[in-house]
Amino acid sequence: MTEQWAPTVLFLLLCFAAPVGMLTAAALLRVKAKRNSAAKYDTYECGEEPDGNAWIQFHPRYYVVALIFVLFDVEAVFMFPWAVQLREFGVMGLVDMGIFLAILLLGWLYAIRKGAIKWQ
Repeated sequence: MTEQWAPTVLFLLLCFAAPVGMLTAAALLRVKAKRNSAAKYDTYECGEEPDGNAWIQFHPRYYVVALIFVLFDVEAVFMFPWAVQLREFGVMGLVDMGIFLAILLLGWLYAIRKGAIKWQ
């Protein structure tokens, strides 16, 4: 019985020891600047000088559109392996994907009804 658990216990110990060791090494070997310079606090945008203040507020609608994009991107990630293995899943796999797509369609219709993706 103990031979069966030995690899698992060793793996768990390694899983805990690796991050603790890295954090300890980072704390002991940290590199700190000798002097703070004004350039450290300047805004940097791909080597270009920024036009105006970099801290501006965006309309929350941009974030909602980004979240909806991520939702449908994840949908595509789930649909690709399903499409590859469709013959093996059979009719039940087709029904399951239909339910999945119906739930996503309901969420999409809800977002449209609330005006989340309506541009003004």
